[in-house]
Amino acid sequence: MMYQRVADFLSPEYLIRSATAPWEINGARRLRHQVFVTEQKLFDRHDRDDFDAIATPLVALSTLAGQADQVVGTVRIHEETPGTWRGSRLAVGPVHRQVGWLGAELIRLAVSTAHGRGCTRFLAQVQMPNVRLFKRLRWQPLEEISLHGTPHMLMQADLSAYPAIPDPAQGWVTPLKRRRHVAA
Repeated sequence: MMYQRVADFLSPEYLIRSATAPWEINGARRLRHQVFVTEQKLFDRHDRDDFDAIATPLVALSTLAGQADQVVGTVRIHEETPGTWRGSRLAVGPVHRQVGWLGAELIRLAVSTAHGRGCTRFLAQVQMPNVRLFKRLRWQPLEEISLHGTPHMLMQADLSAYPAIPDPAQGWVTPLKRRRHVAA
């Protein structure tokens, strides 16, 4: 009997866009809870804060038969002061982390969306294991900080690497990039 790899059951493509439907917004909240409360234990009961009232939630959605099916990644953005935007609560579900680029696609959407809304400076507080990814995406480390008892790096995006997106609800479709296997 041949077993199937988890990757064989991943969505063939993903939608990367702002969350507009109630099920997308609720799915983003559930995923954040799963990652930041249950898995990482950064918060005791929930990870919600005052920024949720003003932030724009962005999502990566798996698809089934070409239709949006499930929230598998999320990040939120908000304008802190005129021109200065922040991204936070970047999360990708455990099974979908092996896709490898969903986090990068969400980061791209976050910065490009803010850029389209007049952003002149984009910041994020990045958990230390993710700093390398952000550097590859043209972010600069500013200073080490501690949040919720966990080391983070305050980082700033190079806005020239992120063209402005006027309509994040439209977003884009990105196919699953499968590794090629060589027969033994």
